[in-house]
Amino acid sequence: MNKLGILLQIPAETADGGQGMMTQIMMFGAIFLVFYLFMIRPQMKKQKEAKKFKESLVNGTKVVTIGGVHGKIMEVKEDTVIIEVEGGNRLRMEKAAIAKEFAAEEMAKA
Repeated sequence: MNKLGILLQIPAETADGGQGMMTQIMMFGAIFLVFYLFMIRPQMKKQKEAKKFKESLVNGTKVVTIGGVHGKIMEVKEDTVIIEVEGGNRLRMEKAAIAKEFAAEEMAKA
């Protein structure tokens, strides 16, 4: 067995790079495929949905920010929104700071 085969723990008959190399390439391909299907693809889908939500914000929508502030959208601009919080105060925020829409069903759960 040659020294490279010993280091990589490849049997002597496949140490010449024939069948063993092809098996390793197929295993790396399978690992990448599983990684893509279970990690990369769902994350890309989640990012698309978040972008679509932030582009579809309209006046009157009740939202929760990433900081946990609850409010109602009063004005939507290109990159910012103005939300009204309890007490009539208004806050100008980036659209990126809006986490989700606050629905009445969520309030009933609490």
